[in-house]
Amino acid sequence: MKALKYLLFLLLIAVIGFSIYVALQPNSYKITVKKTIDAPAPVVYDLVNDFNNWDSWLSLTNGNPELVLNVSDHSSGPDSYLSWDLKNHSGSIKTTGVNPNKMIDQEISYKNFPSLGGIWGFNQNDNATDVSFTLASENLSFSFKAKSILKGGIEKQIEPELVEGLNKLDSFVVARMHQYSIKVDGITNHSGGYYLYTTTSCKLNAFTEKMEASLSSLKQYVTENNITTGGAPFTLFYNWDRDNNAVVFSSCIPTTEKVITTSSEILTGQLEPFKALKTTLQGNYSNLNEAWQKANDYISQYGLKAREDGPMLELYVTDPQTTPNPADWVTEIFIALE
Repeated sequence: MKALKYLLFLLLIAVIGFSIYVALQPNSYKITVKKTIDAPAPVVYDLVNDFNNWDSWLSLTNGNPELVLNVSDHSSGPDSYLSWDLKNHSGSIKTTGVNPNKMIDQEISYKNFPSLGGIWGFNQNDNATDVSFTLASENLSFSFKAKSILKGGIEKQIEPELVEGLNKLDSFVVARMHQYSIKVDGITNHSGGYYLYTTTSCKLNAFTEKMEASLSSLKQYVTENNITTGGAPFTLFYNWDRDNNAVVFSSCIPTTEKVITTSSEILTGQLEPFKALKTTLQGNYSNLNEAWQKANDYISQYGLKAREDGPMLELYVTDPQTTPNPADWVTEIFIALE
């Protein structure tokens, strides 16, 4: 009997001690996880800001085929939200504020958890982005703190899921940037027109750098001289010689009328209307070789004949400066036909 009373006394002391320990724990917590993702900040920001993408990397989706996700009609920006339902685990995430390409502020509600605040940070570092996510809560209840301690602490419960989420986000962003599609649109009529151009020759592996530099000079000239452009810039190819590792091309900007230039390096040209095979690439320029190959294969397959005197051109529908994700770049290829 005395032994039982002694054990009950010890148990009471333990309960009191544990209660005091729980009561002394902070009533708030803040957990921050970080990951460097090999992508520009605008790309990562756009993908995180749109809740339609979250099912690709949200840790809640792991092994939960019965999980139901719902996204608001307006899926990005302030007041957009994502909610989920899985048996006794339901909750929602709502975006309450944004600073484009820099920060996303969110409010998180989760059954059996206190309300949470989530802050995403995006800091561009060269061509990569340092991504951070901070989860914080205040006014924790005694029971919540007690349960957390018994399970090893709040950090042990939550941090692994946050780290896993950032790792999956990294894989999703990189995979999304590498997506591309090639479509042979078929025979069309190119309307031709006037254009400004500068001609360059270089080794094949230097083409992209030379082309971008040439177009940059042309754009500067157009801006400085208040010239009205007539469409997207393009590259006009004269020779692509793999055997000798050489390419000769003109970087071009279409104009609405014939322009008499004041520069010896920038000239005016004119394309006459011509019949062409059109092929469209959506994706990184690194896939252009494959797009050209598919276009040439189509010509062979259907017995078409390309004009020996051209023209052959790449038209850059999107501007990488305003469309940061390579998966969204659109390039149209035109091969003149007889």
